[in-house]
Amino acid sequence: MYAMKRVYSPFKSELTFRLSPATSGAWKEGFLWKTRVPSGSKVSCTPGSIRAVISSDDKALEPYSKEASNKEVNEIVLSSSSDNLEKGGIDVRAVITIRKKMKEKINEKIEDQWEYFVNGIGRGILIQLVSEEIDPETNSGKSVQASVRGWLPKPSNNEHIIEYSADFTVPFDFGNPGAVLATNLHGKEFYLMEIVVHGFDSGPIFFPANTWIHSSKDNPDSRIIFRNQAYLPSRTPPGIKDLRREDLLSLRGNGKGERKTHDRIYDYALYNDLGNPDKDEELARPVLGGEKWPYPRRCRTGRPPTKKDPTCETRIEKPHPVYVPRDETFEEIKQNTFSTGRLKALLHNLIPAITASLSSSDIPFTCFSEIDKLYNDGFILRSEELKEIAQIPFMGNFMKQVLSVSERLLVYDIPAVIKRDRFAWLRDSEFARQTLAGVNPVNIEILKEFPILSKLDHALYGPPESAITEELIAHELNGMSVEKAIEEKRLFIIDYHDMLLPFIEKMNSLPGRKAYASRSVFFHDQAGILRPIAIELSLPSSPSSPCNKHVYTHGHDATIHWIWKLAKAHVCSNDAGVHQLVNHWLRTHACMETYIIATHRQLSAMHPIYKLLHPHMRYTLEINALARQSLINGGGIIEACFSPGKFAMEISSAAYQNMWRFDMEALPADLVRRGMAVEDPSMPCGVRLVIEDYPYASDGLLIWSAIKEYVESYVDHFYSEPNSVTSDIELQAWWNEIKNKGHFDKRSEPWWPKLNTKEELSGILTTMIWIASGQHAAINFGQYPFGGYMPNRPTLMRKLIPLENENDHERFIQNPQHTFLSSLPTQLQATKIMAAQDTLSTHSPDEEYLGQVSHLHSHWINDHEMVELFNRFSARLEEIEGIINLRNKDARLKNRNGAGVPPYELLLPTSGPGVTGRGIPNSISI
Repeated sequence: MYAMKRVYSPFKSELTFRLSPATSGAWKEGFLWKTRVPSGSKVSCTPGSIRAVISSDDKALEPYSKEASNKEVNEIVLSSSSDNLEKGGIDVRAVITIRKKMKEKINEKIEDQWEYFVNGIGRGILIQLVSEEIDPETNSGKSVQASVRGWLPKPSNNEHIIEYSADFTVPFDFGNPGAVLATNLHGKEFYLMEIVVHGFDSGPIFFPANTWIHSSKDNPDSRIIFRNQAYLPSRTPPGIKDLRREDLLSLRGNGKGERKTHDRIYDYALYNDLGNPDKDEELARPVLGGEKWPYPRRCRTGRPPTKKDPTCETRIEKPHPVYVPRDETFEEIKQNTFSTGRLKALLHNLIPAITASLSSSDIPFTCFSEIDKLYNDGFILRSEELKEIAQIPFMGNFMKQVLSVSERLLVYDIPAVIKRDRFAWLRDSEFARQTLAGVNPVNIEILKEFPILSKLDHALYGPPESAITEELIAHELNGMSVEKAIEEKRLFIIDYHDMLLPFIEKMNSLPGRKAYASRSVFFHDQAGILRPIAIELSLPSSPSSPCNKHVYTHGHDATIHWIWKLAKAHVCSNDAGVHQLVNHWLRTHACMETYIIATHRQLSAMHPIYKLLHPHMRYTLEINALARQSLINGGGIIEACFSPGKFAMEISSAAYQNMWRFDMEALPADLVRRGMAVEDPSMPCGVRLVIEDYPYASDGLLIWSAIKEYVESYVDHFYSEPNSVTSDIELQAWWNEIKNKGHFDKRSEPWWPKLNTKEELSGILTTMIWIASGQHAAINFGQYPFGGYMPNRPTLMRKLIPLENENDHERFIQNPQHTFLSSLPTQLQATKIMAAQDTLSTHSPDEEYLGQVSHLHSHWINDHEMVELFNRFSARLEEIEGIINLRNKDARLKNRNGAGVPPYELLLPTSGPGVTGRGIPNSISI
């Protein structure tokens, strides 16, 4: 990388120092800055400058050799010439802020003392300032370097934060520094928070870092930290142009080898690490990504292939971490709070403990009071693994220690859906309300015509027409004709038929799994109440049943009532699976990962769009890696607890192939596509809702419009000149890579937005920020509030609905409650998924919410106008929070107000810690 270099040839114009033999040995071991020179390149070593040398073919630079050449002498080049010393200079000081570990072992504390000493004598950290100005003789940036020495008083009385300083004398014509190169000469990494340079006329110059600086023993290259000034590529100061390019090259890697924990390399790979065929053939899973199973790409780890299937990558099993680029890993403060420590405890300890305690009696619930006991009495967990859980204080949110260290009582909080009204879940109105204000309010759409047709192959799956006929619907419309209901946009549908039917036969072959492909039709009456009027449940056609479809409606006698309840439970089970695998994992987590990888690979840290997106990328790669390890993997929690079982990710892939479009991920576009809104230029977001009392959409549009306004103003500020978007080489490479690498299997689709204008750029960015913030919040943090009561939202069903000519029908007639409860997940399955949902619905105390800036990023940009713009964005979100609170008190809005009705708070911007059912984090961090 950019660095000073030991030299052999005597450059007489440069000031050099000869070191003593004892000192020179230390410099040889890594104290030196270096530039590796590709064959045929020239090195310019003119005073006061440093030259970036990058090979023309953009390949990764070759590894540095610590073996000193026989021709090299113990000299180092200082970037001050004798002329500069004669002229004098400016004394400046760089203050380096480092964060220590919060919890240290005794040996680590001893190591700290040694590091203090090494830093104090200037042998631990080397800092080089690189000017934005260029030396005309060498066409490279001027630079000076110094060792970090001593330490200053600890700021803010925080014992975990240490400040050091490095003093420089820079020439009068040095200009402002635009980058800092940091070399860590210690044996282990450290966390650099920021560097602030004092002494220039322009005032303090900030270099925000918030990054791990690797040891030179792991990687001899220096880290490049840019100042907090945003520059488009064409406006990069000449002195740091080459640094900008080299920093991006270092982040891309060469696509080879296994990644190490200290690496900061972002690259793409297939989803080929979900299965574990070497452990068990039953754990083999298809590779996602490619013609058969298209899928977005994930972050590459480079692990070797499995022995039994060379197309699959070997797995790293818990508790060992899966590679993500070093700065994407959870910070220690995060690891010790809800979102990470709690999640890892869940996956590594609590779930095994639940399994150990209940596996010997994995039985269904026999009465509703047994479910109620989970919230009132709990049940005892006995496992040695609980000793580790006991040491995690925040697990007390739903774990109470009442016995010995190896016995715990698991007690769940009462979910919001039954907290105000224990019987709300039984009502049709609540079943319908949750399609608009529940955890999955993104699948309901307008019913445009009859008959309802399938797009599936007629020969394989039976007649294309739905069994829900116009005549059947007419009986449920209170005298209104079907034509009138369609004209007035009063009929709606949730249609999982085509998505699920190709998988139903495979799903139903799994032990303890029975499912249908479902369609549900709803009527929005003149009083503004949405209610279900018909449910179609389909099985694949067979010679004996060429049209294997059953339609259910609500009725008044006891038998029809219980069958209708079972039909709704099957619909909820399908909805839970589609929500988790498609709307939650695929459309937010998996797709956001591709945008994050491309952003790091193609947009410099000083690019204004990188700075805009940076808060919305926090922790996503790490949480996704953890999900691949324990949630969506073969045999993981999702397979164990949701209807699709081992075929879960195949359904996710099919949904990506048949349904996913980037241009439809924008909230207004999605609402119009589903017929839940119509275009209306007079409205703030250009759309008018068909159902005004649609809490997800009405609140979501407020958040969307605030993001859109902020992004448009931000983009206008930096792209004010004609053709500035098309001429931005980094931006164009970023968008091309998202389409052609991140979404390789969709690269040829005609619907990809163009990127030629600032309006198009604003639309793309607004969509990405919405997905990472508002969209993820709306479909994630309600998981436990709605799913924590299993009868309301079962994640799987274990039995089909008994038919009159079947043996189970008589048992159903004799004890319908037993039939219903025995169709739900078992006690083990229910407690597993409830624990997972509770954890995934939890905010950590250090959550960073939309419109807020962490104190760690308070100097994120040196642009007063953009800081003011962000403050206006924050103020607008505060206004929106007030508007939403008023809506929740409006008695006219029945889907968010009424007796026992929980308010809709999932899109309130802020929240406290815990399972609150509200709050919009900046990023997908859980």
